[in-house]
Amino acid sequence: MRLLVVEDDPAMSAMLSRGLRRAGYAVDTAATGTDAVWTIAETDYDVVVLDAMIPPPDGFEVLRQIREKGRWAPVLMLTARDAVTDRVRGLDAGADDYLTKPFAFDELLARVRALTRRETSERPSSLTVGDLVLNPATREVHRGDTPIALSAKEFALLHELMRRHGETLSRTYLIDHVWDFAYDGGSNVVDVYIRYLRDKVDRPFGRGTIQTVRGAGYRLDPLS
Repeated sequence: MRLLVVEDDPAMSAMLSRGLRRAGYAVDTAATGTDAVWTIAETDYDVVVLDAMIPPPDGFEVLRQIREKGRWAPVLMLTARDAVTDRVRGLDAGADDYLTKPFAFDELLARVRALTRRETSERPSSLTVGDLVLNPATREVHRGDTPIALSAKEFALLHELMRRHGETLSRTYLIDHVWDFAYDGGSNVVDVYIRYLRDKVDRPFGRGTIQTVRGAGYRLDPLS
């Protein structure tokens, strides 16, 4: 398996490369964000070990750019900061796991092994259905160039409809995936919020993407 280590500190890069090679991996290295973006775009890696604080672009921007380019190799982000905001920022940018420096190499190796066992699949940072775009990280929604303000529950419902666009989702499914376990109301709450969504994402634009499937539920049709 082939790994990329993105680390600007020569001693740390050498230590990681040496240890990973001893564990049987083929290892390439990059020291800057620019080199990392180019290398990942040109090579299919099984895992990328990415330091957050590298010469520009930093690790967060590298993540954003490679995901935009459709490169979905699992990414283990390394950060010297033990701050929740940094971890959240990395995960939202597309990281699959993170480690805070200093760390034990055995733990890093275990996390790399776990990532190599995952099935690599497309994990776009935003959902796009037609001209409707939803960004889970920033919680922004646009229809074309027009921003749409949604409540938290409206956003969650639209996210589920867009994530499985073209599929008919029952009211029970939507309650299970959008409302929490404490919810004990009726299924008509889904109808109410579907109406709210239509009033915001469809009717002002002359669209009918959120469709009722009589007796079955709702679906988001990208062609309507």
